[in-house]
Amino acid sequence: MHKIFGTKQKVDYLDRQGAYLVAINNNQVAVVRTPKGYFFIGGGLDADESHLQCIARECLEETGYTCCVQDKLCSAEMYTNHPTLGYFHPIQTYYVGKLIDKQHTPVEKDHVLCWIDLDKLRNNMFVPMQNWALEQLITKTK
Repeated sequence: MHKIFGTKQKVDYLDRQGAYLVAINNNQVAVVRTPKGYFFIGGGLDADESHLQCIARECLEETGYTCCVQDKLCSAEMYTNHPTLGYFHPIQTYYVGKLIDKQHTPVEKDHVLCWIDLDKLRNNMFVPMQNWALEQLITKTK
């Protein structure tokens, strides 16, 4: 399943591929809370990095945990005019998996790992695409 958010204008966009882990345990989802709000664990791909490599790196940076990616859930992209980046086109792919072992303290100090009930997390993600991805997960688990 793939969804496009926003309308593409006739301008040059900054494309940014990203990969995210939707970690589930007993009807709760692991997210990181930042000063902006809740996000899935993950982020933009570094040069020559695969989705799985990105998720493994971001999990360690944001939570201090290793992870296991199980299945692709969905993907989404958005055309937007970002306040600092200008015309921005994030393309995000979401994977279901688990957090495994705590290795160290998170590198990103403003990221706090939270386990939140699926129903309480609904419509509370900072990024609209991630709210939609969460709905795909809820639909899949019913």
